[in-house]
Amino acid sequence: MLPDDFLRYVLAAVRAHHARSQLTALGFAIGIAAVVLLTAIGEGIHRFVLGEFTQFGTHLIAITPGKTSTLGLSGALIRSVRPLTLEDARALARLPGLQAVTPVVQGNAAVEARDRQRRTLVLGVGADLPRVWQMRPAIGRFLRPQDGARALAVLGSRLHRELFAGASPLGARIRIGGEPYRVIGVMESKGQLLGFDLDDTVFLPVERGLALFNRVGLMEIDVLHAPGTDGEAVASRVHAWLERRHGRVDFTLTTQNQMLEVAGSVLEVLTLAVAALGGISLAVGGIGILTVMTIAVRERRGEIGLLRALGASQSQVLRLFLGEAMLLALLGGLAGLAAGLGGAWLVAILVPALPVHIAWGFVLAAEASAALIGLLAGVVPALQAAELRPIEALRAE
Repeated sequence: MLPDDFLRYVLAAVRAHHARSQLTALGFAIGIAAVVLLTAIGEGIHRFVLGEFTQFGTHLIAITPGKTSTLGLSGALIRSVRPLTLEDARALARLPGLQAVTPVVQGNAAVEARDRQRRTLVLGVGADLPRVWQMRPAIGRFLRPQDGARALAVLGSRLHRELFAGASPLGARIRIGGEPYRVIGVMESKGQLLGFDLDDTVFLPVERGLALFNRVGLMEIDVLHAPGTDGEAVASRVHAWLERRHGRVDFTLTTQNQMLEVAGSVLEVLTLAVAALGGISLAVGGIGILTVMTIAVRERRGEIGLLRALGASQSQVLRLFLGEAMLLALLGGLAGLAAGLGGAWLVAILVPALPVHIAWGFVLAAEASAALIGLLAGVVPALQAAELRPIEALRAE
């Protein structure tokens, strides 16, 4: 049988029972659409999370008060037997192998400028924050070590727009928590970090932040180590040094790699869940092909007998029915691909805050799996068709 004849025959067989073919392909379409849409969302979230964690570089170590055996925010951020102090941060800055250290204390306060007021995030930080967090002033300058506890403030880009409507704020007097401050700079736009809008923030000297929020200890110390150095080795040295200084382990160190590993493990679970959902749908589609092709063999015994009587070999009959099964799977896969891509496009338009990115590797794997499942599901019916004897098949008709 010539290839053109083979294709025409398979297409005609699928068209002859179009309703049944559409229902059979529907299982594959649902599976592929689920894989395309969910992996697009998952890959988008993956890229978003990686971007969130790496926008400050990949050489950070975060130190928080309180010992914890799990990653994340320490339960002792509010209260600790021995909190992290400014002296800890200043002593850390003298350790070899560390490029920069910034203490951090945060809170929320009303910021007033002229006739405008906005309640926003207030960060008391050290002068090395631009280097540690990879932020730069867009206007003016950032805090300097010699500024000490002076009443100086640096605005985030969004807070600048809200309070000054784009006008230069340099030298302007503002009130933070009822206390007067002088604006010395505006930071470049940085975006959000895990829900915190760094552009809607005001930065103060850490000493002023501690006084403003009536705190003794810091909420965090961020350490920047040199590129090319072993982050885990640096973290071990910092851990040992702090343990000697405090006399016990009453703090938690979290490296950038640990943050990414936690994010990666969560995303791997999401990927497995997507694969499971898609696999179930593809398995249902495979069962549908097996059922439909088995019924087709019984219904088309006369057709099979006629093919054999006209000289078709067993292998040719086998290939015809396998081709029909694969075509059903591929048609369902293409329909699912179109539906999944369309769904991802709609999600990106209707929910712009939800990141979407097509994971073509998963898409191609799902399409290949659909074709393979269709082929395997058609093997048994195709063998049944090939083994029919022409005379018995014609007599049954």
